[in-house]
Amino acid sequence: MPHFSAFLRLLAALRIGWVCTTMLAKDIKNGAILNYEDAPCMIESISVQSPSARGAATIYKYRARNLVTKQKVDIVLRGGESLEEADFQRRPIKLMYSDATHTHFLDQQDYNQYAFPLEDIAYENQFLTEDLEGVQALIYNDECVGLQLPVTVELKVTQCDPGVRGNSATSRTKPATLETGLVVQVPEYLSQGETVKVDTRTASYLSRG
Repeated sequence: MPHFSAFLRLLAALRIGWVCTTMLAKDIKNGAILNYEDAPCMIESISVQSPSARGAATIYKYRARNLVTKQKVDIVLRGGESLEEADFQRRPIKLMYSDATHTHFLDQQDYNQYAFPLEDIAYENQFLTEDLEGVQALIYNDECVGLQLPVTVELKVTQCDPGVRGNSATSRTKPATLETGLVVQVPEYLSQGETVKVDTRTASYLSRG
């Protein structure tokens, strides 16, 4: 009874909390963690090459970071190809402090502490504040190999040119430095001291906070 056997395999997978899922090339976004060459890799940048000939496939090129070795990885997929999502455990963590070499986090469940070298999470540090909720440690083979941010964060503008009244309907922007040091382009009418919502996948302004 092949259908019954398949059902049993699915049931067993559900019982241990793991079901293999895949992502098509077009659906892979920055921050996605995928299984590539038997290791979890976090996507850091994406470029899309449109087909130059009729009937040719769109090419997706990804720059990723192997979360185990910390090495950069280049991945190329055609439009119809896919990768499996990596199998790992997520644990809620909270920022404690940063020193000269590491950023330190506290596990919100068992109160273990994790220390990440600054160079390993240089991108993530642009969004981290002490009161940020939704940060998760990624546990792979009982080892903390990385962290995952919420999709959006709210940060205060600490430096920008004065807001220009009457320009709320225009699309003109200006650079603004946020409380973590991240610089984003914001609407010209925003002022220093305001809070803005930022997409952590693209490091771009979304809206007022």
